[in-house]
Amino acid sequence: MPKMTIVGLTGSLREGSFTRQMMETLPELAPEGMTIDLVGIDHLPFYNADLREDGHGPAVVQEFAAKIANADGLIVGSPEYNRSPPAVIKNAIDWVSVEPGKPLDGKPTLIATQSPGQLGGILSNYHLRQVLSTTGAVFLTGPEVAITRMGDKVSDGRVSDADTRDFLASNLKRLAELIEGHS
Repeated sequence: MPKMTIVGLTGSLREGSFTRQMMETLPELAPEGMTIDLVGIDHLPFYNADLREDGHGPAVVQEFAAKIANADGLIVGSPEYNRSPPAVIKNAIDWVSVEPGKPLDGKPTLIATQSPGQLGGILSNYHLRQVLSTTGAVFLTGPEVAITRMGDKVSDGRVSDADTRDFLASNLKRLAELIEGHS
């Protein structure tokens, strides 16, 4: 498999969140040749068109957008808050969606949600698909990565459940195949 760089965005800011544990497990499960760079989004200002100058967002937004533009693919990891992704992930998408060059346009993308409940964040997953569909992102399609009962599947800061690890690894492989087919 050729070398590929993936940017991972974590939609939960809490250090010990299940979403963060899921996202921090992904580099361990990546196929050979795939590097996953988890990029912070907590430093981005709230989207405000008044902060844009000469068609660009502030410097931190430009740096963030460049990381996505230069990556071969994107992983958006999110919990579900009130049947939707958290505002911080939507804010990041809003910023990058209007940057010059449209960094998300044509970007192979995996959406991965989780929940301690029975639905695995599936409503957040679908909402992210709605939002990202307007950016031109190319999705890895079904089965959806929406992990249920996440509290039972993590220990020591990582996903520890063997079946869940296998499922995540298989979806990373599918993302690599989407990237190869898309390039």
